[in-house]
Amino acid sequence: MNKIRNLQDLKRAKEKGLNSIYPDRIKIAVGAGTCGLTTGAAGVLQEIKKEVKEKSPPTMIAMTGCMGFCQKEPLVDVLRPGWPRITYCEMTPEKARRVVHELSEGRIVPEWTLGKAEEEEFLLDGEVRKYPLNGLPAGIDEVLLYKDIPFYKKQMRIALRNCGLINPEDIDEYIGRSGYHSLHTVLTQYQPEEVIEEITKSGIRGRGGGGFPTGRKWQLCRNAPGAIKYVICNADEGDPGAYMDRSVLEGDPHSVIEGMIIGAYAVGANEGYIYVRNEYPVALNTLRGAILQAEEYGLLGSDIFGSGFDFSVEINRGAGAFVCGESTALMAAIEGKLGEPRAKHIHTVESGLWERPTNLNNVETWANVPVIVARGSDWFSKIGTKESKGTKVFSLVGKIKNTGLVEVPMGITLKEIVHDIGGGIPNGRSSKLSRLGDPLEDVYLKN
Repeated sequence: MNKIRNLQDLKRAKEKGLNSIYPDRIKIAVGAGTCGLTTGAAGVLQEIKKEVKEKSPPTMIAMTGCMGFCQKEPLVDVLRPGWPRITYCEMTPEKARRVVHELSEGRIVPEWTLGKAEEEEFLLDGEVRKYPLNGLPAGIDEVLLYKDIPFYKKQMRIALRNCGLINPEDIDEYIGRSGYHSLHTVLTQYQPEEVIEEITKSGIRGRGGGGFPTGRKWQLCRNAPGAIKYVICNADEGDPGAYMDRSVLEGDPHSVIEGMIIGAYAVGANEGYIYVRNEYPVALNTLRGAILQAEEYGLLGSDIFGSGFDFSVEINRGAGAFVCGESTALMAAIEGKLGEPRAKHIHTVESGLWERPTNLNNVETWANVPVIVARGSDWFSKIGTKESKGTKVFSLVGKIKNTGLVEVPMGITLKEIVHDIGGGIPNGRSSKLSRLGDPLEDVYLKN
């Protein structure tokens, strides 16, 4: 890999990434997050490779992370120039065989489709790669647009913007979606205090559960005395049924890395740690590869973008202790000590890891940072409610019709999440949540 030293280098990598995301030939992408793999995605992928080799015209085969609608896994995306993007659901090797055969003949299998794209999701700087629609196959009108599918209708994907769309093992595809452009803007145009001001004005709060204002935390860490400071990503997701952080790391690890570099520059840190559950092998492997690629491109390490700013990041694997999801216990574990919480009157932004000022945010918070920089704090602050800005990612699991990963604007009610997105309780049974109609911000911030 050649080092990316300036905006021109970044633009070249972006074009390479766009050509990989939206190639000039057929592309078949299999959702290979943990949810997809556990429902048979590996077998589907193997069959697609076999069939493509034997029958199909020139075709690119790729893997993506979780596409969100886990109830319908395995999911397979098909992109063909002149067609909208089409997603097939509940795939099996047998179904995959027929899909590839029909595709080679210029046809689709509408009864197995989940939805189709009206146009591709936004890129951060407003650029969208489009192809003129022509030669559309019979049956395409039977396929619902994603925006008309109840599961997606009320969602707004910011933290999940790339999950299920890009190959998480290809840094160029992340850059193709304007990845690392926010980092370049920050390191070449912003002073650290200006970055903190932008994050503060956005109104984003920590997405780990406490809801502490992120900009305020960054400012406190920057103001804390000491030449050595640290940033940490808390990916020790131990709550039963929760897999939001896992899915972001599996499907879009560079969004977290870029957010951490921006945050490190803002608070004055040169070292970072990502604390990940050891029970997340796919996320760990994907994250390791992403860090290596970022280092090879010069986006981690010394003198990033010729700015004079240095930053490196290491992965720490959790050992299964639920308590290490708590910030001070997590920091003790990184230090090699017993993971035990300490007294809260000692603030980690002043005395955290190795008694140095430390800024800790969770996966989802870091993933939002590049978008806030790219789109602006005013844009982000208009999403959500007066007290809670932006969106929140949830995993819908348990006794619900449509399980999956959803991202919704703050202020939505639990009733809308459970019934409108999740499809309600199976077998026509009613839910018994006492605060089902309360706005999400109240439940999230007060409970």
